Amino acid sequence: MSESRIVLENRIKVQIKGIRDGLLITLGDGDWPELQEALMKHIDERVNFFKGARIALDVGNQILHAVEMGSLRDQLSDHNVNLWAVLSNSPTTVQSAQNMGLATRLSTPRAERKVKPLETALSGDEAVLVQRTLRSGFKISFQGHVVVIGDVNPGAEIIAGGNIVVWGKLRGMVHAGAEGNEKAIVCALDLAPTQLRISEYISTAPKRKGKSQPEIASIKEGQVIAEPWNHGERGR
Repeated sequence: MSESRIVLENRIKVQIKGIRDGLLITLGDGDWPELQEALMKHIDERVNFFKGARIALDVGNQILHAVEMGSLRDQLSDHNVNLWAVLSNSPTTVQSAQNMGLATRLSTPRAERKVKPLETALSGDEAVLVQRTLRSGFKISFQGHVVVIGDVNPGAEIIAGGNIVVWGKLRGMVHAGAEGNEKAIVCALDLAPTQLRISEYISTAPKRKGKSQPEIASIKEGQVIAEPWNHGERGR
């Protein structure tokens, strides 16, 4: 907030500081009549600045009664200045201000409540997306995950350091977790690879019995197991 300090010719200090509720004016030491005169002179010289202002006046150790305080408030009101608070170290001055309906302390801003933001960003891993059918002779090798939207035909090959997801028929050769990741998975809408490998574990698909269904293959108890791919049941 802006702050200005002014030393008048009679060496009476008037300090003005912007606060949340308006202006805080602090008067220096001296006799009250001289302080009041200095304050009003300062306001007269800066009419536009003080016009419509709300001020809190810190009078320090000055002992003011209702008569002095009422006179000051009336003068300020004539200059279109609203006196709303008087601050003082004197119990008499504080009581006089309270009797006139003036505040005797400045409100302390409430500390902002710190709310921990909800974590909505999820960390992810590197992946490559292939939007085509992989025909015989095609080979994909990637250190992260591989996602294929399309079929993987016999003779095609995918090698991934992470998971392999095929949104289609998987008929070729796949190797997930190629760098030793035994938690890697292979899933497809129709899982029937010529060879399926996860880390160092190898499996070949048995002959299909009945209607095909989405399946997910992973390592369980030292072997590759294929299970129905039910959304939401796995959180790898």
